[in-house]
Amino acid sequence: LFQETELRLVKFLPEILALQRELVRRFQNTADVRHCSIKDFLKETPSAVMRDLLERRVHVFLSVWNKLRSSLDTNGEIKLPKGYCDADLTLDSKLEFLLPRRRGLGLCSTALASYLISLHNDFIHSVNKHINEDDRYLVSPSEVADLHLISYEVERDLIPLILSNCQYSMEKGGETLQDFDLERIQQQVVSKFLQGKPLITLTGMPTLIYRHDRNYEQLFNDVRSKLDQSALPSSVMNMISGELQSYSDVCDALSVTEITLGFLAMAGENAEMLLTDYIVNVLQMGDQTNPHVLQALRRCHLKHSIALWQLLSTRKSEQLLRLKRDPFVEVSTDYKAELSPEIAKLLNTFLVHTRLETFLQELHEMIVLKLRRVQAVDMFRPSWSLKDVLIPDLDVKDSDLATELQEMLPGEILLSHAAATWKAAALFKRERRE
Repeated sequence: LFQETELRLVKFLPEILALQRELVRRFQNTADVRHCSIKDFLKETPSAVMRDLLERRVHVFLSVWNKLRSSLDTNGEIKLPKGYCDADLTLDSKLEFLLPRRRGLGLCSTALASYLISLHNDFIHSVNKHINEDDRYLVSPSEVADLHLISYEVERDLIPLILSNCQYSMEKGGETLQDFDLERIQQQVVSKFLQGKPLITLTGMPTLIYRHDRNYEQLFNDVRSKLDQSALPSSVMNMISGELQSYSDVCDALSVTEITLGFLAMAGENAEMLLTDYIVNVLQMGDQTNPHVLQALRRCHLKHSIALWQLLSTRKSEQLLRLKRDPFVEVSTDYKAELSPEIAKLLNTFLVHTRLETFLQELHEMIVLKLRRVQAVDMFRPSWSLKDVLIPDLDVKDSDLATELQEMLPGEILLSHAAATWKAAALFKRERRE
């Protein structure tokens, strides 16, 4: 019974799931996180009818979140990062709180839907056990409707039911006694509000995946299984870097490369085909692609697709650093420890002698592919040596850099220093060129 006030909120699950589905439809596969307030997002919705519907669902979401945030912090199955549940959400809060994702602020939206589903399922499972029914009746989140859920109003539904099962008797002295038929009340509550309801599965929950949220390791494995991949020749790498100087050009090139990888992972193609021919003739994206970007990629073949992604994603982060922005916003602070003066000095000595460009790209790929995961800290301990995590990946690629790291990268540089090490290397490269 201590969860009864929370149980009343389960009836709002269809509205919350509908809001999540609409947001996924709008933002799925966009390149970057949308940074604006909830209020600003609602203002941008052109249709008045759609805006009213979204506003209603947003207010439901905010109300339910604000009532459950303490429970989500302490009892939720999805562990939210410290501080995410500290304050009420309002229309001035970031839109990201509403976007159902597997990381970042969007984890709040996923956790809220998951918590309501668990509340519903726990009660239904208890009822089924009590009346000796099994849990065979299941629906997915995409099918959930009002009729599937525990739904009642205390004043409208419960109080009349309780009063109809109450006998009054008069004691000597005029005192009125109430006698409640608790067994009958329980039977009626079960049959009226709980019996015959399905359990809700957690598979099929709305999930927003930005392109950079993809499981790139799996994507790259799928691409490699369809066509051979090779490193980019240094001359091509230098040409691309020279021609794509602005942040927007790098982002455009990375975007078209990621779209290409997605199609290659599914359908494959001749590895020797020119990338620009594939973009223009196969994907029919010539009109939508920046001509300057197509020109810069003219010497790339499809066999260079993964290497091109590695180069461009590194260049994008270098540009962000130049613009005084954090390239690793979604990486846990556990991997963002500062370098002590002593360790910084050791790193500098290493950077002077290593293949700087290769080191920059390989470390960047490891951070993006491995450390940006929601459960990264459980899988990759910040106290581990950085080279102990990097070297196995390089061995798989038969990279000569593995030997250099083994011999020269200081063991004092830990995984907790990963972001700071990459930033220091990027800065070292920039200063050396200037």
